[in-house]
Parts: sequence; C-alpha cells; structure tokens
Amino acid sequence: MIKCTLLLALVLMMPLMAWAQDKPAYVLYNAGGKKVSFEKLLKEARNVDVVFFGELHNNPIAHWLQIELFKELYNAKTQNVVLGLEMLEADDQLKLDEYIKGFITDKHFEKEARLWPNYPTDYKPLVDSAKAKNLRVVATNIPRRYAALVAKEGLEGLNKLSDEAKKLMMPLPLNINYDLPAYKSLLESGMGGMQHGSKNFVSAQAVKDATMAHFILQNYTSKSLFFHINGAFHTDDQEGIVWFLKQSKPKIKTLTISTVLQADPTSLSKDNEQKADFILCVPENMTSTY
Repeated sequence: MIKCTLLLALVLMMPLMAWAQDKPAYVLYNAGGKKVSFEKLLKEARNVDVVFFGELHNNPIAHWLQIELFKELYNAKTQNVVLGLEMLEADDQLKLDEYIKGFITDKHFEKEARLWPNYPTDYKPLVDSAKAKNLRVVATNIPRRYAALVAKEGLEGLNKLSDEAKKLMMPLPLNINYDLPAYKSLLESGMGGMQHGSKNFVSAQAVKDATMAHFILQNYTSKSLFFHINGAFHTDDQEGIVWFLKQSKPKIKTLTISTVLQADPTSLSKDNEQKADFILCVPENMTSTY
C-alpha cells in the first residue's frame, strides 16, 4: 500500500517536474534569434579584441553570467584580460589601482570612491576576481559631474574645464552623430526635460559613450582582451561605445552581448533580434537586485 501511494505521488508530480524544467533562468541567442550554447559564446569571445557585456543593471542573471564569462576568458587566454566598467569613473582610477595592487583595503576603496549602491553585490565580485588574478581594472566612465555639466550647458560647457579635468574624458572637440538611431530616439522622446533641452541630454549620454571608448583604447593592446561591462543601451545595435570605438580604430574586433527581458524567454522576439552578436534573454519576472 505504501509503495502504491509513493508511486501515485510520483506520477502526479511528474507534470509539475516537467513544468519546472521548462522554465529556464535564461536562454542565449545569436543575432538572428537562433539558440546557442554558452560554449559558442565563449569560443567567439576568445577571438576578438573587445567584449562588451550589455547588462540590465539590476538583473542577477546578467551579473552572474558576466562573471562566469570573465573567469572562463582569463582562464583560457594566454594573453592578459583587462576588465573595464561603466560603473567606475575615471577620476577614481588611482584609488582603483591602489586597491587592485593591495595598497589599500576594500573598506578604504569603497568609502572613498564614488560607487553605485549595488557595487557590493553586483560589481565587487568582478573587481575582486580581477584583483585575485592581478589583472588590470579600468574605470572607463566620465566623472558624472562633467556629464551633468553637458546636460546643463551642452558640449560647450566642457571647454571651461582645466587641462587636468580634460584628461578624465575623451579628447575634445567631440563629433556626435545625432542621427544614430539610439540618440535619435532619445531626441524624439524629449528625454532630458524642457529646462535644458533634449539635445543636451543626448550629448551627455554621448560623452559617456565616447569616454568609455577612449579609455578602452588607451588600455587595450594587441596582446590583451578587453572585457567591458556596461548598460545594454550603450552598445545595443553596435552604437554608442562601439560606434565611437570604431571611429578611432575601424578594424578592431568586437563582440557585443545584450540582456533583454521577455515573458517567454524560450523564443526570441523579432524586436530583440539583431540587438547584439549574442542576446541573453531572461524571464521578465526574474528577481531583481534592487
């Protein structure tokens, strides 16, 4: 009787077990919407100069997969792997270098650097992984006060800055293509508010993209692979950072990853195809980190 009861319970549970197995935490796709393996992503990432991992900043799957990919890359590469992050600003590079080299503690670094609130959970594991391997970590973003200046006064505002300040950003003057679809969409949406005008808002986004491209190029060598973490907006459709990067170095080989949310991740929507070389598709009800 007990055996029959257990058998019946197992039979009743089988549909539930199958249902659970059909709910993946993520699915990887290529640009055309075909499902691909992590091994395929890793193989292609090994053979480029710069990997851009475009994340959704509060998505735990993206944070988990980027550190897994980073570890696989530095374990597999005979050359150096350099880590760069949008979330770290150029004027904190000295503190970052001192932390990576062990001159200061993580408490001192985290107290004195301007870090995002989710740094301890979402980015510290990456930085510490690089530190453990004695790999270079680059703060690629423009200091936020200068992006704010552009949002307020336009690009002209940067001309007021000292030569020392200008070392913390891309070279001036900056040529922005406002017809790039991502920038054009921001202009048409009117983001940035009526007070300062949407064009200044787009210019502020562009100086971030251009500065990140600039510091990637400054720290990239032919004997290294540069692994960069940024919001997906900054590299989707090969725009943003990628566009500025290739204006300076057209033949540089890049690989882009974009993170998207869907109600059903088991089939990539047409809207999400072509966003990047690889698309990380995550259920839209996935728990967020903040």
